[in-house]
Amino acid sequence: MIRDARVLQDDHLPREIVHRHEEMSQLASALEPVVEGDKPQHALLTGPSGAGKTCIARATLDRLQEQVLDVHTAHVDCWLHPNDFRILYKLLESVGSTYDIHRSTPHDELLERLATVEKPFFIILDEADQIDDPDLLRRLYGIPHVTMILVTNHERALLSPLDERLQSRLRSSDQIQFNRYSHDELVSILSDRVQWGLTEDAATADQLGRMAEAARGNARDAIAILRSAARRGEQVGADQIRDGDIEKAIPEARAELRQKSLDRLTRDQLAVYQVLRGAGELMPKEITAKYREHVADPKSKRTVRKYLRKLEQYNLITSSGSGPSKVYKLVE
Repeated sequence: MIRDARVLQDDHLPREIVHRHEEMSQLASALEPVVEGDKPQHALLTGPSGAGKTCIARATLDRLQEQVLDVHTAHVDCWLHPNDFRILYKLLESVGSTYDIHRSTPHDELLERLATVEKPFFIILDEADQIDDPDLLRRLYGIPHVTMILVTNHERALLSPLDERLQSRLRSSDQIQFNRYSHDELVSILSDRVQWGLTEDAATADQLGRMAEAARGNARDAIAILRSAARRGEQVGADQIRDGDIEKAIPEARAELRQKSLDRLTRDQLAVYQVLRGAGELMPKEITAKYREHVADPKSKRTVRKYLRKLEQYNLITSSGSGPSKVYKLVE
């Protein structure tokens, strides 16, 4: 049943981007001045998880490279690499300039190396609100040939820790808002994956509709459900997805995505998550106090609150109430 398993992966770039033409056109317009040798615009992509932000950023840079030979590009997941050294290392790695870099190399030296890169350099900073030191964005902004594409779930989470001058500059950059996909849009996305990844007639329109309904506007969830259902059919030699496969695939896909999110957590993020295990509902100050009991070098209260927001965005925890009465608990 599965012809090309790569098409069923979350990070696969489809042959044609559907239902995000306006957002892709807006981002391309911000970057395309480089084609004429002019200064491109920084861009800020915001919206919920699974809304296509990273896909559009990557696809736009791919197409830009088809038009302009002399550009560098890089994509850094700042959730996996939140500290200055790792981010700068990944950026320099993309231009082949890391052979003599060590953990002890001063950050100023790494920034100086970036400043010596002669070609325009487009960098996607995914989950940019997870960067440990927000001042890194100011310093990257100051390198003339570096153009940042900042990807985040919420603008406020990214901008509020920054100084007012940088906030103002980034707010004046191209801001592109992504909304959740509609039910019909998810069905169309799944249909495209079936066309290129599975054998003909492997899934009916009704089945794709059920997958889309379960995904609730999240393309990542929808694709994971399709992948799990196809895998189940493949295991028994079926040439079509069965209704029973979908029923089992929905919780299976959610568990798989949940585990992927857990695997991405840093030591401190995982410690915050573990505090809530078996604890019922806790207020942020209670979570912070218990977290500090379990780690040798705890992060600040502000950083813990940032972790809580990110855990909630990825459906690992949920909150209720507001202000002083706000509480968090694990999603079961």
